[in-house]
Amino acid sequence: MRRIPAVITTCAATLAFLVPAGLAAAAPASPASPAERSYTVVPYENVKVRKLPTQDSAYLATLTAGQSYTAYCWTHGQTITDHGYTNDIWIGFADGFSSAVYFKGDQYANLPASAQC
Repeated sequence: MRRIPAVITTCAATLAFLVPAGLAAAAPASPASPAERSYTVVPYENVKVRKLPTQDSAYLATLTAGQSYTAYCWTHGQTITDHGYTNDIWIGFADGFSSAVYFKGDQYANLPASAQC
């Protein structure tokens, strides 16, 4: 039996949030608690995922425009202005955050107000 190096399994867990929402059932990652709900969000352009809700935080990955992704909550973070929109709302994924400025929908990327992180 072959062993999978720890680095590979760690990377897979770290990038689990990049699984498109339609494939979320196959993803090994799950919300922090069973009571947490998940929501589908769609970026209208490619958007970076950061470790914390700020542009200066560590870069984790890029979400592709037009793809559906599973988000868990929203939080206030650094204010971002782009394409004529200004917002301090950041969308929370399993391992990071992206500015809501880049997602389709309302100021919360269509997450309910009650979905605050």
